[in-house]
Amino acid sequence: MKILIYCFLAMLSLPILAQQQPAAEPMHESKSISIYTSAMNTDLRLTETGSSTFEPFGQPVETQICVFVYPEKEFQTFMGIGAAVTDASAEVFAKLSKEKQEAFLDAYFDPQKGIGYSLIRTNIHSCDFSSESYTYIAENDKDLKTFSIDHDKKYRIPLIKKILEKTGSVTLYASPWSPPAFMKDNDDMLHGGKLLPDYYQAWANYYVKFIRAYEKEGIPVWGLTVQNEPMATQIWESCIYTAEEERDFVKNYLGPTLEKSGLGAKKLV
Repeated sequence: MKILIYCFLAMLSLPILAQQQPAAEPMHESKSISIYTSAMNTDLRLTETGSSTFEPFGQPVETQICVFVYPEKEFQTFMGIGAAVTDASAEVFAKLSKEKQEAFLDAYFDPQKGIGYSLIRTNIHSCDFSSESYTYIAENDKDLKTFSIDHDKKYRIPLIKKILEKTGSVTLYASPWSPPAFMKDNDDMLHGGKLLPDYYQAWANYYVKFIRAYEKEGIPVWGLTVQNEPMATQIWESCIYTAEEERDFVKNYLGPTLEKSGLGAKKLV
């Protein structure tokens, strides 16, 4: 049986030691850590199975494999682990029995019964995991007067709400796979193409409409990405940006539009 052991802050298969940098204060107190285990053919799925401590350690010999831990030195924050909630996953979820839906939510989002996912990415209108191509507006509606997320209220929004009920809170961010076809130089949501400059502002407004519509449904949106796979021409929804084009769109359109709309705190990933 293969066992994968996930150890927060340590690799428990190796001798553990805490060595101070010359200017650091010596460590006088032991620090406890938790051990989480996932194993095939068991019920262990990131299950807490034990604990250990960091202890001061003497000079190791050359044959020992060691991990040096500097507790006073910090790097980036680990936000969590999660998954995509697409139209496809939401439609499949809706077909499950109530019992299996609950089992699914427990397995993925309950931190005690399951693996406790805490991040979600969802799509802004259709993506490759949608049963059809669609947008939230009527064709050629540059002013977004017809904007509506009614499509998402059938499957995707109900699933996200169930996840929120299970977790209490979850970090959700959204990505578009393509602008509407009329906004692109290939007049197609599929097969790459580029966002036409004449529609930069309309497309920036589209993100704002999406955030406000989802938050009106009680779904907080933590942040956005400008584009899914911005350098990939696909047979499904896709749109091409160079690094400079994406930079300029964020600098001159999306960023200022979010700020003016009171959404400047939203993160751009």
